[in-house]
Amino acid sequence: MANEDDMNRKKRGARKQLGRPTIADVAHLAGCSPMTVSRVINKEASVREDTRKTVLAAIEQLNYSPNRAARSLAGASQLRIALLYTNPSASYLSEFLTGCLEEASHSDVHLVVERCTFGEDEQEVVRRLMRGGIDGFMLPPPLCDERPLLDLLHELGGRAILVGPGTADPDDWAVMIDEYQAAYDMTSHIIALGHKRIGFIIGNPHQTASGKRLSGYLDAMAAAGLDVPDSLVRQGLFTYRSGIDAAMYLLDQPDPPTAIFASNDDMAAAAIAVAQRRHLDVPLDLTVCGFDDTPIASTIWPELTTIRQPIHEMASRALALLATQLRTERSGKASEPVHLKLDYSIVRRQSDSSPGLARKVWNASRQNG
Repeated sequence: MANEDDMNRKKRGARKQLGRPTIADVAHLAGCSPMTVSRVINKEASVREDTRKTVLAAIEQLNYSPNRAARSLAGASQLRIALLYTNPSASYLSEFLTGCLEEASHSDVHLVVERCTFGEDEQEVVRRLMRGGIDGFMLPPPLCDERPLLDLLHELGGRAILVGPGTADPDDWAVMIDEYQAAYDMTSHIIALGHKRIGFIIGNPHQTASGKRLSGYLDAMAAAGLDVPDSLVRQGLFTYRSGIDAAMYLLDQPDPPTAIFASNDDMAAAAIAVAQRRHLDVPLDLTVCGFDDTPIASTIWPELTTIRQPIHEMASRALALLATQLRTERSGKASEPVHLKLDYSIVRRQSDSSPGLARKVWNASRQNG
């Protein structure tokens, strides 16, 4: 009982401190030195098990975030950054991870890759990683749009950079492209080819970028004076399977579209597969365009016309920015939020053409024959 009273008294004393709890507060509550706290955070084997448990309990009670100061006490120069992901496109994740790994070697960063899911599990993952001494977090889609997760990080004093969010608050660190304008430009390109009935496959509804891409498509259609009945728009999930279902729905319409613009390359590849199963030639019978320019865009046939989102560069630039932010704060200086917007481009390959081109080619062959 005396030990419990002593711990409660120390806890009350530590909470009198202004601002977030410090490593000194944890040391006071646990009855050890700040260096010992740092060794626990860095998982050094020299700490006795009972001491380790006491320190971890103190960290939990104070809701303390093991941060840069704790690690620097142990002389650690390498940053530990966690890449969190959940249900991504395999192509997107591969490109993203490559960018992170290459930059990590240049920036002296130890990269921890962790999968989590929406809801309580993702918050527990963040708490566990912060207790283990993670310095900062990389949040690609869709986690970059998960506001409860971002609120938790702010509450715990964590640092994160958002990659590819549809929108970002003024206090957020973020790397992105103009999702709306990119989709507007691609839709305008398809319209310029002569298409009037353009189907659209929406992305994951949990991602704000999906809404931005849909808005770009709708506004481009409206600017051209083209109607968009409900039958031309179908919900997807950024997965190949959802692209199959959406493309089948669009092509089953009594008056099917002559072009399909999918919100990512995986769904566009699925649309091409559906067309080919129905003996439709892409692009002679059906134009298909995507978004992202992931590796699948140049490995399927026909190769996909798509928006090039520089995923590799976005990941590497984001990791470099986060590392700079963390080291600036470690030195005791303030860091200002950055919203970095990178360029996109339309990469034209073999999956788009003017509508009705198959009939024109057939008529020309008859005349020549």
